[in-house]
Amino acid sequence: MKLYYDLHIHSCLSPCGDSDMTPNNIVNMSLLNELDVIAVSDHNSALNVAVTKSIGEKNRILVVPAIEVCSSEEVHLLCLFEEISAAESFSEMLYEHLPNVINKPDIFGLQQQMDEEDCVISEVSKLLINAVDLSIDDLVSCIDDYSGLIIPAHIDKNSYSIISNLGFIPPDYHFSCVEIKNPPYECDFRGNIITNSDAHYLYDINEKQHWIETEEKSVKAVISALRKYQEPIN
Repeated sequence: MKLYYDLHIHSCLSPCGDSDMTPNNIVNMSLLNELDVIAVSDHNSALNVAVTKSIGEKNRILVVPAIEVCSSEEVHLLCLFEEISAAESFSEMLYEHLPNVINKPDIFGLQQQMDEEDCVISEVSKLLINAVDLSIDDLVSCIDDYSGLIIPAHIDKNSYSIISNLGFIPPDYHFSCVEIKNPPYECDFRGNIITNSDAHYLYDINEKQHWIETEEKSVKAVISALRKYQEPIN
């Protein structure tokens, strides 16, 4: 089946995310844009994933548990998980590897965890946009323990991407998928190439344009499709 997607959306938990990026607003905008599957992928944290997934289930939107990790090389990696519990465990692990730098909301923005009514239930103290002290090697080595999939994020950007920071995509990592933000983008990567919004504002969320073919509408099916090369992913 064909699923229209946007697998890289920041909520108000990310300090760079707009305050309007609440779980309900994200799901409702995705509905307006006629999307089938989304992922809330905040910087180094999954604290708003479970609530967004719950809201999504009530509105026929499939929500894939996700985190955007900043490695020690300052490369952004989109991590997708089959289970919320795995994403939350990975999130807790990442928090321990963040530098002990306290967020300054007036400079970097608020880091808000919300409930199903879009009420703030906590504010994260450590600055989430910092790099963790884990390398790409470290993250690739441990992701299988969480049944996760790592996707180099926005490889067409000139900052915080694997190509801009390393100069190439090391084949030893055996990535099955990469993400671009602004197609078209020519690269010699042989695998799946997906287009996500990296939305920080509601109006950035993808409209019904990019799709993936899956066997069914489920998180496992979406991740399975991204693990193996196929045509088409648009």
